[in-house]
Amino acid sequence: MDRTTVISSAEVQAQLAHCRAVAQLAAQWPEETRLAFVDTYGCQQNEADSERIRGYLKQMGFGFTDDEERARIIVINTCAIREHAEQRVFGNVGALVHVKRRHPEQLICLCGCMVQQPHAAKKLRESYRHVDLVFGPHALWKFPEMVHALLTQRGRTFSVEDEAGSIAEGIPVVRQDSIRAWVSIMYGCNNFCAYCIVPYVRGRERSRRPEDILAEVRQLVEEGYKDITLLGQNVNSYGKDLEKPMDFSALLEQVNAIPGDFLIRFMTSHPKDATQKLFETMARCEKVAPVLHLPFQAGNDRVLKVMNRRHTRAEYLEKIKALKALIPDIVLTSDIIVGFPGETAEEFEDTLKVLEEVRFDALFTFIYSPRHGTPAASMDDPMSREEKLANFNRLTALQDAISEEKHAAYTGKTLRCLIDGLSDDARYGLTARTPGNRLVRVAGDPSALGQFREVKITGSNKWSLFGELA
Repeated sequence: MDRTTVISSAEVQAQLAHCRAVAQLAAQWPEETRLAFVDTYGCQQNEADSERIRGYLKQMGFGFTDDEERARIIVINTCAIREHAEQRVFGNVGALVHVKRRHPEQLICLCGCMVQQPHAAKKLRESYRHVDLVFGPHALWKFPEMVHALLTQRGRTFSVEDEAGSIAEGIPVVRQDSIRAWVSIMYGCNNFCAYCIVPYVRGRERSRRPEDILAEVRQLVEEGYKDITLLGQNVNSYGKDLEKPMDFSALLEQVNAIPGDFLIRFMTSHPKDATQKLFETMARCEKVAPVLHLPFQAGNDRVLKVMNRRHTRAEYLEKIKALKALIPDIVLTSDIIVGFPGETAEEFEDTLKVLEEVRFDALFTFIYSPRHGTPAASMDDPMSREEKLANFNRLTALQDAISEEKHAAYTGKTLRCLIDGLSDDARYGLTARTPGNRLVRVAGDPSALGQFREVKITGSNKWSLFGELA
């Protein structure tokens, strides 16, 4: 899986022809049955993939519903990062057998990272006979062809071959949001962290051409999007595989030069590839938001080495110091795995020390979950679940206290925020995001939705800020 397959324009056009063929078939059905339900698990990359699936479905003549009973086609986009997500998918898919019994014409499709794993695909093939279509991330571009075959030939289709990753431009997109947008700049991963399944299910790193990325961002800006996130498993590796190499910092500068009033975010960065050049570019580019998600995963060098993270605690802390010197108000977030196989109580204390030194604004924390097929899954893991849970609780308690203290420091400040949603809190009509992506619940009129507005922060808790339009 070391060769990238570039899907030609003609091949994408052929898929759009399949969309039109499906639309002709669907036109013969009652209008109320021409609905699709798309359910997404996992990361932002999965969300971006689901937007392309919706784009195809719209071209096939489908509207959308959140009711499984009303859907003629159900697509579940799965995640393989943690065992809990996999169990939820199998549980929910199992329950669909009753829905399909009531609606035998319904098509049930599973895609995404989980189904690219051989053991998961085998389980679906043998034990979930009501599932009609299973396809991995590499096969997403030919989704219309597979749906057309199911409608005209019936039977079941599995497309989960271990093949080269692909890049396909020109797939239609239906975005879930009209204010914030995801833009994938690359796919796959070359890092092979010992705990992570992603390189096995999404393939090697492959970068989109900069001209295609820039065209997509320009279109989004013209359509009024105000908050654009560049996505990649490791965005700092962007461009290394291009015919004419360029780095991520250069891409950021080119996106920043696009005319318009919008914010640029990106994720995720790997510490080993986060450079001084990147930090200087972030500081120099006025549209790049002052926020960085930089996972360190563990604070002990031995654990980091076994994880195959290829950075040390000291290197990580030095990079954070350099970044804060350039952008003093930088908002920092990170990922941490608690209880990696072999981690001792003393080694976990090193992780707590990193929290105390860096003082992150927020963390995404997980108890280690073994993933079938990764090196870590076969490592000795003597620490009990109870000990891991106790450590996890200590970690989250420390971070909650830090988050609460950092949020409290916003009180009294007036910040330029993007009003991005309606609040479910009766006291506050709106939600907003600070430049550093902190959630603000705002008292104000819905007419402000989609605008940058000055917001005076009036209070906070460990999860969010509260404010009013200034």
